[in-house]
Amino acid sequence: MQVSSVNDVKIYNLSHGKSLPQWLSDRKKRKLQNQDIDVRRRIELIQDFEMPTVSTTIKVSQDGQYVLATGTYKPRVRCYDTHQLSLKFERCMDSDVVTFDILSEDYSKIVFLHCDRYVEFHSQHGHYYKTRIPKFGRDFSYHFPSCDLYFVGSSSEIYRLNLEQGRFLNSLQTDASENITCDINPAHCLFATGTAEGKVETWDPRVRNKVGVLDCALSSVTEHTEVEGLPSVTALKFNGALQMAVGTSTGQILLYDLRSDQPFCVKDHYYGLPIKSVLFHNPLDLVLSADSKILKMWNKDTGKIFTSIEPEHDINDVCLYPDSGMLLTANEAPKMNIYYIPALGPAPQWCSFLDNLTEELEENPDTTVYDDYKFVTRQDLENFGVAHLIGSPLLRAYMHGFFMDIRLYHKVKTLSDPFAYEEYRREKIRQKIEETRAQRVQVKKLPKVNKELALKLIEEEEDTEQGRKKKKGKAVPNILSDDRFKAMFENPDFQVDEESEEFRLLNPIVSKVTEKRKKKLKLLNDQASLEQEEEEELEGKPSDAESSETSDDEKEWVNEVKMQHKLLRKEEKVKRQERTKLDRQTALKPQFYEIKAGEEFKTFQDAGKKMKLQKKTLGERLKLEEKLGTLSMSDTTVGSKQLTFKMKKSAEQVRRQDAEKQHHEERKKIRRSAGHLKSKPSKRPIFFRKK
Repeated sequence: MQVSSVNDVKIYNLSHGKSLPQWLSDRKKRKLQNQDIDVRRRIELIQDFEMPTVSTTIKVSQDGQYVLATGTYKPRVRCYDTHQLSLKFERCMDSDVVTFDILSEDYSKIVFLHCDRYVEFHSQHGHYYKTRIPKFGRDFSYHFPSCDLYFVGSSSEIYRLNLEQGRFLNSLQTDASENITCDINPAHCLFATGTAEGKVETWDPRVRNKVGVLDCALSSVTEHTEVEGLPSVTALKFNGALQMAVGTSTGQILLYDLRSDQPFCVKDHYYGLPIKSVLFHNPLDLVLSADSKILKMWNKDTGKIFTSIEPEHDINDVCLYPDSGMLLTANEAPKMNIYYIPALGPAPQWCSFLDNLTEELEENPDTTVYDDYKFVTRQDLENFGVAHLIGSPLLRAYMHGFFMDIRLYHKVKTLSDPFAYEEYRREKIRQKIEETRAQRVQVKKLPKVNKELALKLIEEEEDTEQGRKKKKGKAVPNILSDDRFKAMFENPDFQVDEESEEFRLLNPIVSKVTEKRKKKLKLLNDQASLEQEEEEELEGKPSDAESSETSDDEKEWVNEVKMQHKLLRKEEKVKRQERTKLDRQTALKPQFYEIKAGEEFKTFQDAGKKMKLQKKTLGERLKLEEKLGTLSMSDTTVGSKQLTFKMKKSAEQVRRQDAEKQHHEERKKIRRSAGHLKSKPSKRPIFFRKK
């Protein structure tokens, strides 16, 4: 088992490890398990869960008991029983399987679409029937209410095969040259097909008519995407009644609301490879999209990446086990991968022991996939002088850099920087010197930004410390020592603007308090001795002088506030005068409006009439409408009143009615009467007699 962590999400690869050949005896298998650690640590969740060469598609039955997969070579289908954790049966076929679908809850009814235009039906005992479609098929969907199979392929037609009647029905004609994929909405049975021209056509199976067309090729091109050629639709999936996911051949996934023709989210894989599978995980609102290289899981509302899986071999198909965190993938390799992600959901009931196993692994963390590797960027490789290793097996590309073996990283670093030990030694010596300096008397250093505010906080801290010593209370946290407010004293964007209107209005009140702080700032900047500061602080005045001074300070504060208000008013007047000058300089130009073709100019009196009508009371409006004939009032038998309104027709409606009347009159003139075509009585046959 392989454990990896991508975006802090644990992913357990249960298929990782060496696979033992089938022809080995049990004794040799036990011997290998004792000798080889990799064989001993592997977990064989389902026995013989592999194909001879390549696996193409994989699906789970509706009851969750059976897992069916197709592969080659020879072309075959294998069914695995999850209750027995082993292979149930294997059936070989004549040609490769493009795709298949399970029509029943178990494996008793299966439909296979082959690459040679054949459609093969299997029952519980084996092969049941085989038929052929006119063109090569790409995909098909099953319509449960009518028992119809819809086949799309290398033609513009959608072939319909009714399983109840056992015959082909009239095909549906699309506007595309080729249809690649299709899907049916399980809520309202809307049928959708993706075309090679990058469009999605939707059909209503009840009336067999086209409902709408979405142009996904144009919507897939965004600012940050580079598209080469016309993107075609390669994957389709409905979610509920209103949401639909569309995958393109250029690596984009578009999420649509069926009520809109524009996607509400566009996600790019940035690999330029066609999307092979799109799935929805509703409990966490996730979308699972896979191309041949990577499987990504991301939020369907924001597009934020949840996690991703990048297997060693190319991906052919992805299947999500229902109501669990297990993923099954068909790959370009004999072994089919099984992934378990606890963040997606619990383990299935038939392998519930996985939950206990993963909990034990989390309690005793082992080395993950990336513990033995070091992430380096392209700039780091150039600094080390090993940029030529890009593209070799020694570097594994990942995101904006590469993963390098930690042993190789240490060797390269020592060769590129041989004096690293001397720098490390100097750094250690400098740290020890600073530790010894910390014992000396330190001069207070103020930050570069908001020095006055920092000095105020220092004074308040000193006052609180003195009060705490007297009252023996707990220490209060200071903003200067808090990392959350570090940017307030380092970033110049947080500097207090003393010229702003708010500061100027508050400045007279704060000015008397800040004068003492300004003196202290000068003393701290000059690094004056503490004794001189204490002497200046001790120089005081008697209490009566202080009381008289407070009243004078209050008067000065009021006068300063008034002065600030006057200055602000003067500045506002100057700004108004400048605005008026600019308005006078700019002469107003008349604006002209062009009337659309087919419309007549109307006076502005209609707007005035509407305003007058709005000002009138309801009774006056009713009387006016009775006169015009748009309202009729009558009494009913019960005693209540009944009002009927005639809506006023718009100019467009009147124009249409006039055009229809004119058209009917023209048709009457051209029409020829059919009165002259009357049935004539047939003549009786004449018989001749011989004389």
